[in-house]
Amino acid sequence: MSDSNPLLDFTGLPRFAAIRTEHIAPAVELLLAQNRARIEELTRPGTAATWADFAAPLEDANERLARAWGVVGHLHGVLDSPELRSAYNASQPKIVQYYTELGQNLILFQKYKALRASPEFATLTPAQGRIIDNEIRDFRLSGAELSPQKKQRFAAISEELARLATKFSENVLDATNDFSLHVEDRAKLTGIPEDVLEMARTAAETDGKSGWKFSLRAPAYVPFMQYCAERELREHMYRAYVTRASEFGKPERDNTPLIMQMLGLHHEAAQLLGYANHAEVSLVPKMAQTPRQVLDFLNDLAAKALPFARKDYAGLCEFAAAELGLAGLEAWDLAYASEKLRAARYAFSDEEVKQYFPEAKVMQGMFRVVETIFGVRVQPDNAETWDPAVRFFRISDLHGNLVGQFYLDPYARDTKRGGAWMDEAISRRRLDGRVQTPVAYLTCNFSAPVGGKPAMFTHDEVLTLFHEFGHGLHHLLTRVDYVGVSGLHGVEWDAVELPSQFMENFCWEWDVLAHMTSHAVSGAPLPRALYDKMLAAKNFQSGMHTMRQLEFSLFDMHLHYDFDANGSNTPQQLLDEIRRRVAVAIPPAYNRFQNNFTHIFAGGYGAGYYSYKWAEVLSADAYSLFEENGVLDGRSGTRFCDEILAVGGSRPALESFRAFRGREPTVDALLRHSGMIGA
Repeated sequence: MSDSNPLLDFTGLPRFAAIRTEHIAPAVELLLAQNRARIEELTRPGTAATWADFAAPLEDANERLARAWGVVGHLHGVLDSPELRSAYNASQPKIVQYYTELGQNLILFQKYKALRASPEFATLTPAQGRIIDNEIRDFRLSGAELSPQKKQRFAAISEELARLATKFSENVLDATNDFSLHVEDRAKLTGIPEDVLEMARTAAETDGKSGWKFSLRAPAYVPFMQYCAERELREHMYRAYVTRASEFGKPERDNTPLIMQMLGLHHEAAQLLGYANHAEVSLVPKMAQTPRQVLDFLNDLAAKALPFARKDYAGLCEFAAAELGLAGLEAWDLAYASEKLRAARYAFSDEEVKQYFPEAKVMQGMFRVVETIFGVRVQPDNAETWDPAVRFFRISDLHGNLVGQFYLDPYARDTKRGGAWMDEAISRRRLDGRVQTPVAYLTCNFSAPVGGKPAMFTHDEVLTLFHEFGHGLHHLLTRVDYVGVSGLHGVEWDAVELPSQFMENFCWEWDVLAHMTSHAVSGAPLPRALYDKMLAAKNFQSGMHTMRQLEFSLFDMHLHYDFDANGSNTPQQLLDEIRRRVAVAIPPAYNRFQNNFTHIFAGGYGAGYYSYKWAEVLSADAYSLFEENGVLDGRSGTRFCDEILAVGGSRPALESFRAFRGREPTVDALLRHSGMIGA
């Protein structure tokens, strides 16, 4: 069967060159039938509640389904088309239904509890024990203990939430692609860097037009807002960007009703499980214990950062009025004025720095960091891909043994959803005496090469690349042999960002940047004088940036904790109230940020967006050991790998942090890194 349907071939890497949309439904149907037959066997009275007879076969069946559906989900995110979208949406409810059935199967639940209570449990590895404990927890969160009638309702809610999340994401992608700004007059584009204009010219030519075409995708939108001197055009772009998937566009792409439906369904599901709200459910498998603890953490950080944010904003307003003639600073002026202020204050611009970060040199420098501190080798490898721009790499140990592999899909395109992310293609496990090595997808939305020149990255894009590679290393450098807790599996959600944010720190180190920069024309490395300016500007507007993240986190937590979806207030009113408390720059009334907040409505971060700041405390504190011992210190790297990356989710994240750092985490390093130690 695997010969005729590549989605059913689990002998190696995904066969992207052979996969067609017509393969999806048959593969899903067969795997679901096989899994249900396996569950039928495992729930028979004669099947012993042991690891070998019960837990391992169930994990094996679910791993095959996850791998096949993971390929489909990945293609839906990076190579969307009407045909693929239709096939994905046709099969998704069946997948959700299966996992809901699985999570509500009382016999499976009872067998896990029996295994937990059996003498065998004491003989299992810590990783196996943690898997069993996690399964018991997850059965409860899936409604296994509900009455038949409530189980049925819970299953219907789960299926509808999955459908709504997919639709939310598709609406944002479609609304993003719906808009473009076409400009014929070069004079209106004063200030925009030449490489951005070249990209826009190429986009217009592709449409058979003259002039320049700008989209709402990050490689076009971000520099346009930073550099375009024409204020009216900035406002036009800004309005289009912040009203995506809202009532101001096509009715069928308005995410407003979807948000209300999702909030109501999450609340109903939480109450079925015996919780007061969705935030409480979300926190059960996380480090944070209660919504109030999270809110206290966020509010405490806000109190420390708000004075710095106000100072940042006052300085920006003063500069904009005095130097740019912008007496009243509007939302579409912020990026433009900020870039001008940074250039004036520190005598450099993002565009100047960008000329030193050609893609190949950045990749080489990033790999050098990882090779030095973790004792591995990263080399190009060969595999079938879904797009010609995708590259494939292998990581091996110092003896040449394969550790893991990863795909890198770096550039923005119409068929790819926005943002940057890491996902798994294959997870590490031990099977029939051999190790199944892990494989990851690293996906970004950077500017593609134009005019035969190499792609050049902004420093922010370099940070993003290191961030996603940090996630990839968490998945790839695990040494756990059981899927349930290998790599990121089983890691508390609010600790998942630790390795990714940890890796970002290296992008500010001279010993790193000196080896990963090369000027686009001269080939010279980044000058020390420019590096010193970058470092001086590192915390430029850090107060404002911190408060913006706290605004999103507070909105997310309140929305899922104490917001009444059936009450008279709207999510917009909640966001407005939070902004009055913590924002220093209030956006215009038409701003509909929440309608494209895919992280919490379609990305799994509902009541979990705080995780970025929570994990930032951990990552800054972890990195401080490297600051003490030398940023490329191999001993510290080995310890980080052994105590954080290698153990995956096989023990609580706080235990892993303590084992690495030798103490509890503190917020001091984060405040110092952000220039707010005096708060």
